Amino acid sequence: MANNSGDKELVRSANMRSIYDKKRRVSDTILNGLIHLSTGFALTIVLVILGYIAFRGVPELDFGYFINQTSILKNTVGILPNIINTLYMIVLTLLIAVPIGVGGAIYLNEYADGGRFVDLVSFTTEVLSGIPSIVYGLFGYLFFGIFMGLSYSILTGALTLAIMVLPLISRNTQVALDNVPNSYREAALGIGSTKWYMIRTVLLPSAIPGILTGIILAMGRVVAESAALIFTAGAVAKLPSSFFGHITTSGATLTIQLYFEMAKGNFDIAFVIAVVLMVIVLTLNFLARWISMRFDVNRIK
Repeated sequence: MANNSGDKELVRSANMRSIYDKKRRVSDTILNGLIHLSTGFALTIVLVILGYIAFRGVPELDFGYFINQTSILKNTVGILPNIINTLYMIVLTLLIAVPIGVGGAIYLNEYADGGRFVDLVSFTTEVLSGIPSIVYGLFGYLFFGIFMGLSYSILTGALTLAIMVLPLISRNTQVALDNVPNSYREAALGIGSTKWYMIRTVLLPSAIPGILTGIILAMGRVVAESAALIFTAGAVAKLPSSFFGHITTSGATLTIQLYFEMAKGNFDIAFVIAVVLMVIVLTLNFLARWISMRFDVNRIK
């Protein structure tokens, strides 16, 4: 038996060497070069964009931008209201989208029996993720702004963005739940726990890293969105007079303010806002990447 196993290992090693020692064809070399060239080209584009934004925006950074609001009477320029509006938009959008997205994913994964209904929901989710943001803005303005009477407001923008990020949160939650081993479910149900108790105490804690990754990516999309918010949130940049009352007023986020500064030719302020946005988006993406890598490591362990 020992000789047979040893012979098999020798044959396997010889086969592996023969595979890797084969002469590479010219087409393989060209294809390999094109792959590396494409990777380098994509990386160069990203570095050029980031470098140009930093080159134009970093020298113009002033602490006063972050603590003032733009006012002709006071002769001040600042983006503090836009930063606050962006935070309002992120929190309000997630408060609406996360319970619906996570709850829907739990139902589809753990309660639905499959069939046409699940296929229809999955297809609808895929369609929603591919609709242009400007179409969402038009729908949000007509439905939430006009039909529901919310007009231009942060709440109108948050409701519109909640629909936009819903597929992202729902899909990531489904993938995270799928990655939880079935043995966890069987063990919990085997000791007499109810299905909801099993989901709440076993599945969700195990799937938290994947769910958080989806939420962070959704935050990045909320921060970077502009087309839909121009139609729904409006362009007013003023400090809130009350904490809860501010959500029913028009509020321009950082991306909207960037658009209007570019339209007015204020490129210095526009690049400052661009630097702030790039820092926020990169931070969120690195955080999502770190959570995803940690989740993979935990799965391997």
